[in-house]
Amino acid sequence: MIHIKVPATSANMGPGFDCIGIALQLYNELWVEEIDSGIEIVSKNERIIPTDDKNLIYSTIKGFYEHEGLNMPGIKLIQKDEIPMTRGLGSSAACIVGGLLAANALSEKNYSIDYLAQMAAGLEGHPDNSNPALMGDMIISAVCDEGMRCIKLDVPENLLFAVMIPNFALSTSESRSVLPDSYTRSQAVFNASRTGLLIASVMTGNLDNLRIAMDDAIHQPYRKKLIRGYDEIFKTARESGSKAEYLSGAGPTLMAVITDDNADDFEKNMKSVLGRLPDNWELKLLKPDKVGAVVEII
Repeated sequence: MIHIKVPATSANMGPGFDCIGIALQLYNELWVEEIDSGIEIVSKNERIIPTDDKNLIYSTIKGFYEHEGLNMPGIKLIQKDEIPMTRGLGSSAACIVGGLLAANALSEKNYSIDYLAQMAAGLEGHPDNSNPALMGDMIISAVCDEGMRCIKLDVPENLLFAVMIPNFALSTSESRSVLPDSYTRSQAVFNASRTGLLIASVMTGNLDNLRIAMDDAIHQPYRKKLIRGYDEIFKTARESGSKAEYLSGAGPTLMAVITDDNADDFEKNMKSVLGRLPDNWELKLLKPDKVGAVVEII
């Protein structure tokens, strides 16, 4: 049996729309083995999941076998999902990455992580989710004619991510529907300058730059109207000492970047505000995952 652990991811980091994401210490796990025939799919923590070939992990495994021209075996799949679905934390990417790693191990193809990253980006459509899920830490991704290129950055050890999750879903398609079809030159320059500053700030550990570096003119100003309490939550986060705030993925999860020496006070202040807002907000303080997905033969 193969055991795989895949981290949650937070993409679209500030100005890094569709190109910058980070892995976080919140995980989906799966156990996969071959059986004589058919499909057996079970949830280990009672989350409602598809138990047929529409299951995203299973369909990814099947797609891998078809791509490689291999006969598809019977599959038994056990899932333990901790990453919230349709909340902007990379639940789809975790399923796709988990499925590819399972198929890679079951088939004994043993493809490299770089090869699997290209496959995952093609299937998931958002390398800023799939790359950090595979490789961990903060990843800068660029789609090009040859496929995709990426660089991994080492996030400072003292950073924590305050993950604020409401109890409503927001699909990527709905969130993208509010974005304009074109942008002005000034908006493009605004985001390009902030993206460069964000990357340099993480590389040098200059956290005082993060507030400016995480600003954005491409997606967050348009998507904020989809999330009740957006402005109040970010205002409270700033007043509570966060280094920066941003919308995670397509939303509706909101993120604040804090340092571990401020974690207790920040958590206390934020919980008092989130508790009186609608949508039953949940707060998790998560460290970056430095490793990415892990495969174990058991």
